[in-house]
Amino acid sequence: MSDPAFDAVIRGGTVATVSDVFTADLGIRDGRIAAIGLDLAPGRRDIDATGKLVLPGGVDSHAHIEQLSASGLMNADTWESATRSAALGGTTSVIAFAAQHVGMDLATVVEDYTALASRGAVIDYAFHLIIADATEKALVQDIPALARAGHTSLKAFMTYDRLRLADEALLDLMAAAKEVGALVCVHAENHGLIAFASRQLLKEGKTAPKYHAASHPRLSESEAFERVVRFSQFLDQPVMIFHVSTEEGAAILRRARGEGAKVFAETCPQYLFLTESDLDRPGLEGAKWMCSPPLREARDQEALWRALALGDLQTVSSDHAPYRYDETGKLKAGQAATFKEIANGMPGLQMRLPLLFDAMVSGGRLGLRKFVEITATAPARIYGLTGKGSVAVGMDADLCLWDPDKRVTLSDAMVEDRTGFTPYVGRTVTGWPETVLCRGRVIVEGGAVTAEAGSGAPIRRG
Repeated sequence: MSDPAFDAVIRGGTVATVSDVFTADLGIRDGRIAAIGLDLAPGRRDIDATGKLVLPGGVDSHAHIEQLSASGLMNADTWESATRSAALGGTTSVIAFAAQHVGMDLATVVEDYTALASRGAVIDYAFHLIIADATEKALVQDIPALARAGHTSLKAFMTYDRLRLADEALLDLMAAAKEVGALVCVHAENHGLIAFASRQLLKEGKTAPKYHAASHPRLSESEAFERVVRFSQFLDQPVMIFHVSTEEGAAILRRARGEGAKVFAETCPQYLFLTESDLDRPGLEGAKWMCSPPLREARDQEALWRALALGDLQTVSSDHAPYRYDETGKLKAGQAATFKEIANGMPGLQMRLPLLFDAMVSGGRLGLRKFVEITATAPARIYGLTGKGSVAVGMDADLCLWDPDKRVTLSDAMVEDRTGFTPYVGRTVTGWPETVLCRGRVIVEGGAVTAEAGSGAPIRRG
């Protein structure tokens, strides 16, 4: 008897891509999609997808994993815990950060972070390289060599004392990126405005987490966006603006793209589903909802949804930044900490896709094909993730089978990452990832992760 034609067949599901929605079987061989058709021959394993949506595995292009902050605080997750949470949420590829701090050798930093990922990851991965020390060696030697090795996206901060690049250093970095065809990603906020507003608030005794929002004035985002756009136009260098949070920021992007600027941009679930009122809680509890840029207003949510519909924002990433609500994380400075002494960031890898599916597919906002685009296809295309982001013959068999009718109420108890909480606790979503495959391997089944630590692989980038 001959061997089966396929290692596995996903049978009878509704497949969705950016362009089409159709019923088909998917034949998987050697980790890739080998056939799409009707009534395919049996595989070594048949997976019944009747009544399910078969979508590309999610691509989360912005996550902080096992990363040391500039202040010396390690975030809560290991590569294993973070990527297990990602897998449970339907994500099969992640771009995290190799974080250089001042005085660190960039090539060594990348080696160290790659070693952590290779030991722990259960999904596939790549890196953005955070450049906090744009030395001549980093610009002239390390970045070209690392770009040739496939590390083709760099990140710069315009704020934070220990991370930020001044304008001239940012231009130097963008020029170096242009030489090697790399994309520059930017955390764009005006440092001076934030420093001034924070100092004034603290002077007035306004120290609680709820004042974090006011410490990052809306103008700090829009002013920095204007600068980044002009730098991009001056050098003719593509940029990605991270975590857009305001209506004004979205308007700047629309105008810039209309002018032909090579500007991409993303937002995150926290800016679509939460507002600054979530920070206003007893004691320091609001610290769980502290991120930068901060949560904004309902009008900003509407503007961001509109920007996604228009294509001014191309992706929605988690900006997963996991810090526990205890002395190892958010409360490291104690119970009397001011908002300036609390680690910024919230977990998001696990809940990103269910939240977006509920709003976009179950709730009808933008629809199924747009969901596939912003959560998988667009980030894979923008960042050059070979074989990722779509359902097509020859692509990696990174797939997620969704039960479109399953209702789940989000709770802290279901969190797989090591923060121990979700900022979306109590929210009920409709639609849930049931079975997840990464390169043809079933990595989530029956609500449990079945993949081994270290089974994820680095993603080849075009």
